[in-house]
Amino acid sequence: MRTPLGRVRGLGSAKSGTTHWWMMRVTSVALLPLLLWFVFSIFGLLGATYAEARAFVAAPLNAVLLLLLIGVMFHHMANGLQEVVEDYVRAELPRLLGILLIKAACLLLALISAFSVLRVAFT
Repeated sequence: MRTPLGRVRGLGSAKSGTTHWWMMRVTSVALLPLLLWFVFSIFGLLGATYAEARAFVAAPLNAVLLLLLIGVMFHHMANGLQEVVEDYVRAELPRLLGILLIKAACLLLALISAFSVLRVAFT
């Protein structure tokens, strides 16, 4: 015996869809200039020595932009992959485990990437 609310729980609007949709749009817009800057910077570093590339990353503006790119990119990736899991995985436990695994992997990769940038910038 389940109540009508119990039958539909998890199947409809959870009041977070709009936030999720907006965050995907905001991170997409933020990624455009950051990725353009990154691609042009990489092309500018073609043929550079290790010391020149390290000096580029150590510059304060470049380090901040790299950290911003890492944060926004992994946040966008986690949200996008979460959408895929929510759309295509029907069973609740595998869906929950998939989302947790995605969030944990993206967080771990973002932390490793940010640590790498900071290590290069401050050594």
